[in-house]
This record gives sequence, C-alpha cells and structure tokens, in this order.
Amino acid sequence: MAAATLRESVLAAGERVGLVLVNLGTPAAPRPREVRRYLREFLSDPRVLDLPAWRRFLLLELVILPRRARASAAAYRKIWTAEGSPLLVHGRALASKLQKRLGDGVRVELAMRYGEPSIPDALERLDAAGASRVALLPLYPHFSAAATGSSIAHAYRAAAARWNTPFLQVIPPFFTHPAYLDARAESVRPLLAAERPERVYFTFHGIPERQLRRSDRSGHCLARPDCCAAITATNRDCYRAQCLAVARELRARLGLAEKISPVSFQSRLGRTPWLRPYTDELLAAEARGGVRRALVVPSFVADCLETLEELALRGVETWRAHGGDVLRIVPPLNADDRFVDALAAIAGEGSSFVAAAAGAPDAGGRRVS
Repeated sequence: MAAATLRESVLAAGERVGLVLVNLGTPAAPRPREVRRYLREFLSDPRVLDLPAWRRFLLLELVILPRRARASAAAYRKIWTAEGSPLLVHGRALASKLQKRLGDGVRVELAMRYGEPSIPDALERLDAAGASRVALLPLYPHFSAAATGSSIAHAYRAAAARWNTPFLQVIPPFFTHPAYLDARAESVRPLLAAERPERVYFTFHGIPERQLRRSDRSGHCLARPDCCAAITATNRDCYRAQCLAVARELRARLGLAEKISPVSFQSRLGRTPWLRPYTDELLAAEARGGVRRALVVPSFVADCLETLEELALRGVETWRAHGGDVLRIVPPLNADDRFVDALAAIAGEGSSFVAAAAGAPDAGGRRVS
C-alpha cells in the first residue's frame, strides 16, 4: 500500500498513532528501598538472570539484594540530579523533542522496561489519546535477549492484557542505521580533535557468554577469533557481532585505526564469564602500559549509572591509579538534535504506522511524503 493511501486509512477517523520509546529503567529514588525494588524487578526477569526459577530466587534474595541494594543506592546518589534520575531526565527530553519533530499525528511516550514510567502505563495513555496503532522503539542500538527481547516480550504481554488490544509494530535495532552512526561519530569528533588521545576505547554493556551462545544459529559462537567479523544470516542476532560492527563503522567515520581503538565490555555481574575484554581491566592494563591520554566512547544512548558512575567516576579513578593522565568520557547522545533527527528517520522507516501519521522523515528529520 502506498504511503499516502496508508496514511488515509490510518487517519481517516482522526486516529493518532503511538510511538513508545523504551529504555531499560531506573529506580524511583537513590535510596536502598527504591533501589531494592528496582533490582528485584530487574533481576527477577528470566531473560536477565537466566537461571532456573528456584536458583534465581535464592541468588537474588539471599545474595544479590542484601549486598547490592545499599551499595547501588550510594552509587545512584553520586549521579542523581535535582530533576531526578539522569536516564529519566534525558529520556523525557528526547521524547519531547521527538514529539515536536513528528507532529501531532504521532503521540510519543517514554517507557521503562523496569520501574516507571512503565510500558503498560504508556499503552494506557496512548489508548486514552485515541491511538490503537502503536510502534515500539527500544532505545538499544543492538539486539540482546536480555534487553531488547525482554522489552518486546513485556510489551506483547501488556498489549495482550488489554480487552481492546493495540496493533503493535516493533522497530528493529538501529545499530547499522547511517543517521545513528553519523550522529554518534559527530558527537565524538570534537573531543577527538581537542584531546588528541592515544587511544579511543569503544565500550559496550556486557552480557554473559552463555546468553550470547543461546542466540547462536550456527554453532561457531566464540569458537574462533573471526566469528563476529561480519554480520551474516547466521549471526544476525549476535550482540557481540553487532557491537563490533558499530566499532568498525565509527572507526571508518572518525579515521581511527583498529589497533588504537579497541572494543571492551562493562558492567558484569557475578563470577560466570561475560564478554571480554572487560573495560575496567583494559583501562588498568593500558594505563600501566604507558597510555596517558584516552577517550572512552560508551554505547549507551543516554547517561545513566554505567556512564556517569561506572565510567566517569570509577573508570577515571582506575585510570589514574594505574598511571594514566587524562581519560575523557564522550557523553551519550541523550537528547541531541542529531539523535532526534536519526530517531525520526528510524521510526519512519521502521514503522508504517509512524510513516503514515507523520510522513516518513529522512535522516535530517524532514518529512518526505
């Protein structure tokens, strides 16, 4: 169906289209009680802590929550703002800007997989606004079963629980989209010129190796050094392959050699093997090895505990403790106008609902139909 015809069918009765931006989540406050509630919801998810239910319950209630709730609350207090959680503050700003970019035909809502604002509440608000056609845009550039998969599954369950179920479209991961890659490269370029670093570290959120292998369709996952050298039909859902693809694209845009711009993975939990190399260990080793000035480029689209506390505080401390001098963390895209333009293009191309209601935006945010 042509875009104009589809637009007429969607909007004939004055119906609006919903677009839900989904991020992982944040506690409601930087206090142990709220952090414990958030961690319990997060780590009770079998896609996150993929263990038998009884083991997951015992590990969570007897080990993780008693030890981590207070420590995590202290970490959140270091980054909390007067407006609240940075992840939520930047998410709201992004949703507001994207709303203006897409126009009144699309109602944009922000939702969190864990915590508030929730996905079911976002669907309720969209229903009240008259939007029965809803596009879901997970704000994770790369696919992982623990983040993307869990968010999609939860949205399906929330939609199915409604008597009048909304019609859902899921916009795929956007790690290869040129507008996203261009926006990220442009955010790195000024610091690259100003700092003249010896190294540029691309760091991605880690996942357990066992979860990576569960997505493997070929049986060669982590079996040889070049198993993620390219995206193919067999590894199209491989999180590591997608991360390495982003690093290759950004190197090409920024003119960086691979040997001075390694990839690493952060935020591991527990003792089981996660994707390596680990960012904290890489920073320590590189500083001990004589590297003095470096940039870190996180994969997160919004500032959060992992960027502001784990990298900008603890990462810098690790760097300096082992002999490094300057370590600058490149801020995520947050609500940067270039990211808003990129998401407008991604939403228009990934959802016929959004394309019909707003016109299909190009990479500059302009409507082309």
